[in-house]
Order: sequence, then structure tokens, then C-alpha cells
Amino acid sequence: MIFVDVRGSVQMGEQMTPTDFSRVMNEFYAMAANAIIETDGFLLEAEGDHVVGVYPPGFSGAQHAHKAVTAGRHLLDAMNRQVSNELRLRIGISVHTGNVFIGTVSAGEAGVQDINILGDNVNIAARLAASAKPDEALVSDAACAAALLKIDDLESRELQLKGKTVSTLARVLRHSEPREIGDR
Repeated sequence: MIFVDVRGSVQMGEQMTPTDFSRVMNEFYAMAANAIIETDGFLLEAEGDHVVGVYPPGFSGAQHAHKAVTAGRHLLDAMNRQVSNELRLRIGISVHTGNVFIGTVSAGEAGVQDINILGDNVNIAARLAASAKPDEALVSDAACAAALLKIDDLESRELQLKGKTVSTLARVLRHSEPREIGDR
């Protein structure tokens, strides 16, 4: 899974017209969607100031974690460049892997249905994204291992995520830190 969150979007929304803010967010959605789709992921959600992508192994292949990390890198690089003529968006990203429920959920008698992901690993990914500083990706140790990410020189963080009883280890990727990922 990859979660991408725009930092400072509330302040941007206050300072821009709704039309201008919509244009900037649409540019962000397009960049994020391209990064996810080009790496064999599914864009699951593009709403508000965030995007969620998933990489089911049955669809994305054995290198699903590698592909999610690659999407995160592409987004960090893309956002390091100017998104629109007026500003550069700041984002926080998480990449995590683990078992989740992915499928249709229903809102009971109202008949509203949606495709969603549920489970503890989704919560971890969302909390990691919230913990990421602007312009960085937090990649869980589980995702690093699954992606065969070379972590020797990466900053390590032990995070106490909201609602979790045990800490979570993650590595930090930034756009200025190119890293190699082993092939499977």
C-alpha cells in the first residue's frame, strides 16, 4: 500500500479560490495516479488532500512492495519539481505491506457500496503517512524487506503510532537520496 498526503492543504485552501485549489489538487491527483498506475498499482482513493494506492500481489506480481516503493520515489521526485506555476506541493508518503481485506464494503440498507481496504496493516500505513514529514516517505521495515530495499544508509525511525500498542520501525526516503532496490 502507498498513502500520499499533501501537507498544508488547509492553509492553501484558505489562500486560494476554490477553482485554483481544485486545479492544484487535480494536478496532484494526476501525478499520484500516474505514479501508482505506471508501477502496476490500483488507485483506490483520491479524495480531499490524499491518495491511496494498493498493490495486490495477484495483480501487481511478486515485486508488489518494490513497485510501491518505486511509486513513492517517483512522487517524491515529481513533487520536488514545481507542481503548478505558483507553488510546489509538500507531501508525506508511507509504504507498507501486509495482509488486508480488499473488496466491496456496503453501507447497509442505504445500498451505498465502495471498494475499500480494511485491517491493521491499513491502519499502520495510514498512521505512517501521518507521521511522515513533508517531502519524505516512511517505508515500514516489512515493506523494506519485501522490496529488498538496501537500508544500510537510510535513517531509521521507531514510531509509536496512534492507537498502536507496539512501536513500528520505518526507514526514511527523501528525493535527494537515490537508493537501489534488489531485483527478485
